[in-house]
Amino acid sequence: QVQLVESGGGLVQAGGSLRLSCVVSGGTFSRYVMGWFRQTQGKAREFVAAHMWGGGPTYYADSVKGRFTISRDDAKNTVTLQMNSLKPQDTAVYYCAARLGSGSLQAQNVDYWGQGTQVTVSS
Repeated sequence: QVQLVESGGGLVQAGGSLRLSCVVSGGTFSRYVMGWFRQTQGKAREFVAAHMWGGGPTYYADSVKGRFTISRDDAKNTVTLQMNSLKPQDTAVYYCAARLGSGSLQAQNVDYWGQGTQVTVSS
């Protein structure tokens, strides 16, 4: 059984930084496209960032480009999201996501989700 466990959320002031981590167990991490999504109440879950497997490229939502960085450590089965220059509009529950195979990462094709971690950015 594949499990994704996030950590690192919290409360931060605007302009600050947070680092989210997601540890994956029970699967072949190196073959997953890994990514992060976020969701606020009443809205659909939205894509934030993705990291292809096998040293492949990274992708970001326009709203976070230049501020967020996704990275992965296949030896530790971990994907991280470094979030800098945080804004109040970044406030959301952030979810780690994994998809087997290749191709783009979209909410409808995610195979596994984490439980979510709250990020709150105060103004």
